[in-house]
Amino acid sequence: MRVTKEDLHQLIQNKIHKAGLSEDQAAIVSDVLTFADARGIHSHGAMRVEYYSERIAKGGITQNPKFEFKKTGPSVGIFEGDNGSGFVAAEKAMDHAIEIAKETGIAVVGIRNISHSGALAYYVERAATHDMVALSMCQSDPMVVPFGGSEPYFGTNPIAFAAPSNDDRIITFDMATTVQAWGKILHARSRKESIPDSWAVDEQGNSTTDSTKVNALLPIAGPKGYGLMMMVDILSGVLLGVPFGKHVSSMYHDLSKGRELGQLHVVINPEYFVGLDTFKKSISTMLDEIKEIVPSEGFKEVNYPGERGRMREQKYEENGIEIVDDIYNYLVSDDIHFDYYDHKNKFAE
Repeated sequence: MRVTKEDLHQLIQNKIHKAGLSEDQAAIVSDVLTFADARGIHSHGAMRVEYYSERIAKGGITQNPKFEFKKTGPSVGIFEGDNGSGFVAAEKAMDHAIEIAKETGIAVVGIRNISHSGALAYYVERAATHDMVALSMCQSDPMVVPFGGSEPYFGTNPIAFAAPSNDDRIITFDMATTVQAWGKILHARSRKESIPDSWAVDEQGNSTTDSTKVNALLPIAGPKGYGLMMMVDILSGVLLGVPFGKHVSSMYHDLSKGRELGQLHVVINPEYFVGLDTFKKSISTMLDEIKEIVPSEGFKEVNYPGERGRMREQKYEENGIEIVDDIYNYLVSDDIHFDYYDHKNKFAE
């Protein structure tokens, strides 16, 4: 099924609002989920709506949270999420970070006690459109074996980065610290597709291509990914006083309880360093030079981070966004959820 970006946004917003969030909050959730689908990141798009709707309806996401932002230093602040929507909290916290960075040159804003916030690329791009450089990172469920270990301890713990140029190109880098994101495993399982043998291991700790036999993910580049995911958990968990490592709450265990997740935004104003115009000009020069590199065999061109996602978005603008029929049928239905996710394992089984 193919739908326009506008129609998909409205369908998602309607469903999230019906589940219990205000129209304004539901619109922000839909902004992020539609952004993901439009970039081809379907694992973080509409396929997640039923899960969020069930958690909202059952009280695991505070419907009317008491958000509070407190500056704890000239360039530092804490955004208290009250276990509200992670999408809404992360967007509002990023807006605070942007304003602080405009005034002081840099901002570090911690977000604590929130639910899942989706594709981090959305938030760092938001900063880049305000001529800022941004980093964002957050925790996730323990589902990755540490290098040399046989039991999961950390989550996929993603990191995102964005920087503006002096034209309409934005460098956007969004990665899990695992070889592949957990959502990609779920996406493969939903389509009954196999996966590369470098993504995950089974219950015996052996690599597997069978998406139905996955027990844990592998860190990217072995010890390097292991170190990165530990860094993310320290900065978005330990530093903010929320549960860390194996203590991070399960996505599906009890949808009536808040997840108490942490996230960290870092925003840098280039004007306070080399100067904004010089910075953006240099970024554009870098991108131009990268595009001039002769591609290796099997490649048509060299892409900069985020470029292929925007190319997909342009294609979807012309032909519509492809959505699995079952997901579309759910979005147009009158049902809020089908009581599918509560008290399930990490595979939602």
